[in-house]
Amino acid sequence: MPILSMFFGIIIRMYFGDTQQHHQPHIHAEYQGEQAVFEIETGAILVGSLPPAKVRLVLAWMEIHREELLADWQLAVNHESPFKIDPLR
Repeated sequence: MPILSMFFGIIIRMYFGDTQQHHQPHIHAEYQGEQAVFEIETGAILVGSLPPAKVRLVLAWMEIHREELLADWQLAVNHESPFKIDPLR
């Protein structure tokens, strides 16, 4: 599972071909052992949880990089390596 980005202790990943469990484009965010799955287009949390401050950081990062995330999703669905995305600064 490739790491797309890391910032403020948050690790963002995207699984290859991960369309069975969650049918919409999404990312996996991890922070100190907690995990959440975020829908790319809406930012909705599909599964899991993170501390509220970390959720806000992930949502801000997703807003900035939405087009890149959707492009990476298409690569991952086709079992191709997604590109790294700049961290939130």
